[in-house]
Amino acid sequence: MPVRQSFCYPLYAKGRSPAELFDAVRRIGYPATEFWFRDAEVERLIDEAIAAGLTVASICGHTSLTDGLNNPADHDRINGELLESIDYATAHGIGGLICFSGNRREGQTDDEAIDACVAGLRRAAPAAERAGINLNLELLNSRVDHPGYQADRSRWGLEVVRRVGSPRAKLLYDIYHMQIMEGDVIRTLTENVQWIGHIHTAGNPGRRDMDDRQELNYTAICRALSAAGYEGYVGHEFTPRGEPLEALRAAFQTCNA
Repeated sequence: MPVRQSFCYPLYAKGRSPAELFDAVRRIGYPATEFWFRDAEVERLIDEAIAAGLTVASICGHTSLTDGLNNPADHDRINGELLESIDYATAHGIGGLICFSGNRREGQTDDEAIDACVAGLRRAAPAAERAGINLNLELLNSRVDHPGYQADRSRWGLEVVRRVGSPRAKLLYDIYHMQIMEGDVIRTLTENVQWIGHIHTAGNPGRRDMDDRQELNYTAICRALSAAGYEGYVGHEFTPRGEPLEALRAAFQTCNA
């Protein structure tokens, strides 16, 4: 069976109204869209997407990328934001909330940072379990786009979610970011598919279209995911070189081949 595909709305909104874009992507075959940090404008767009017949696959559960779960001093704030986001996601049928490790902190070891992230996710995990919503710890590269970000290796993120011990603690495996940091994408995904709650895509280098100007074979990746039984969404998060809808059409075909 083909993988389920979604797209990060803000990257493809240019040139069309939300209603036009949502209608067009549904006709291509997309079942879902996704958003990042929630505000009044995003909440309006979420309502429009749902009204157009799309599922919202993912939103950010808390702020921010740089000040995250690796700092125990931020846990009260983050837990409050996650509980609020879980309620919002429940009301809108959103299955995944993005969580962030934060940037490395001076004087904190990797083991101490893992302990902190585990403790922070464990606080929100019971509410996520009751709601049936994944807390997806995002893996980002620290070499190009997010200097200092701590959850920059799959092994590190896997250690966190395994130790949380909740069926709702997962990874957001971003293929573009992990290609930069470590490669070996298909093996990593298929050997750890039970820990992957969401996936993001983009071509590398450049974070552009998933075409023959970049090094990743997304058709092979998506076939391997399907064969491994991955049930989450593969969400496109690249900046298109050309017309956004045509880029989304090409990405859909690439991942559905």
